[in-house]
Amino acid sequence: MEETAAHRRFLLYKGLGALLERFDVSLAVGVAERLAWLVSFRESASRQAVAKNLRRITEQGSSTPIDDRVLQRWVRRSYASYGRYWAEGATLPRLSVDDAAKKIDFVEGIEHLHDAMASGRGCIIALPHVGSWEWGGALCASLGYPMTAIAEKLDPPELFDWFVSKRREMGLTIEPLDEHAGKKLLNVLHEGGLVGLLCDRDIEGGGVNVELLGARATVPAGPATLALRTGAVLLVAAIFSGPGEHHSIVLGPPVPTDRRGRLREDVMRVTQEVTDQLSLLIRRAPEQWHVFSDPFDSTGETP
Repeated sequence: MEETAAHRRFLLYKGLGALLERFDVSLAVGVAERLAWLVSFRESASRQAVAKNLRRITEQGSSTPIDDRVLQRWVRRSYASYGRYWAEGATLPRLSVDDAAKKIDFVEGIEHLHDAMASGRGCIIALPHVGSWEWGGALCASLGYPMTAIAEKLDPPELFDWFVSKRREMGLTIEPLDEHAGKKLLNVLHEGGLVGLLCDRDIEGGGVNVELLGARATVPAGPATLALRTGAVLLVAAIFSGPGEHHSIVLGPPVPTDRRGRLREDVMRVTQEVTDQLSLLIRRAPEQWHVFSDPFDSTGETP
């Protein structure tokens, strides 16, 4: 039977992953950064979206537009950062959880994680697509807090299964984004566990409209909804690449999730508070914000 395009893609990713796992991390990252940097010269819708997002961030609060040559350097740095993300994601599974933990440190807020897990109420960490969140999951596992996360299903199913198995080697449990995802997360939280949710892109639709980075954007309401319904502690964090080959975690204080009115109103309020913290974290390293689409409303107006 002739192989489908999806199956060939699975074999390609699996083969590249197996090859990169054999590389020294610094070599794999160097190659991937260079290749991604070269890709950044090709005009595409993704490149235009990256430039638009970076322009929005760098020009906010400024009375003058960013120089186009400077903006292009930001774009290339963004692509290189994404290359690093993929290379490190491929090589991370070969490291033990403890060895991976030696390459990542909490810069701010580790006490918030310890307190949240000690409460027995469960903990939700809301994350932006910044740096490499998998490294944060590996560090949490080394601390005795294994993380459960949700990911989009991939085509073919073998590719998603391979992705899940590789993350499991890092100490991460990945559940597919489907109709059962919410129930699985509820079970983890009811058992006092840790859930990590990427929440700066509304992939499935049905999110809430809030202000992100000074403009209107629709983002997932999952973290706020879960926290309000379960009483779990809600934290916001980012895992930045650097300095050097290391990674740095910044974890903010708990987001207030007390009920003040109707559930929908509380979800909006809490989601906005989460998004305010996400905006601050993204601004720390805008070139590490791996969003290759336009998440903002066409008006770009603030409330």
